[in-house]
Amino acid sequence: MTRRISTGSPFEKTFGYSRAVVKGGWCFVSGVTGYDYTTMTMPEGIAAQAENCFATIRAVLDEAGFEMSDIVRVQYTVTDAALVDSVVPALGAAMGEIRPAATMVIAGLIKPEMLIEIEVTAFKG
Repeated sequence: MTRRISTGSPFEKTFGYSRAVVKGGWCFVSGVTGYDYTTMTMPEGIAAQAENCFATIRAVLDEAGFEMSDIVRVQYTVTDAALVDSVVPALGAAMGEIRPAATMVIAGLIKPEMLIEIEVTAFKG
């Protein structure tokens, strides 16, 4: 059985994706940017954006019946290598005890205000 989860973001319908897909013991969470999806506002700093990303991820995992500690893989996409030092404390606060396999990529995102996107995979086995 496959279950699809939405945060209600207008991007989900426009771009044609689910915020998360649950299949068996797996939960695949699409890349999340720093928007507060209730207000569709974006903080300016990368650390605050990362905190919003993790709040969204936490809510989605909870809805799917998973916990943050179930995260086994994370990919961070950051728009500029010069921002990495500023975001590391937020990443460590969220993932420091979980320590999933991780990748960080430096790449452009689809809107200029987006400084980070975080994608996770969780497994409950």
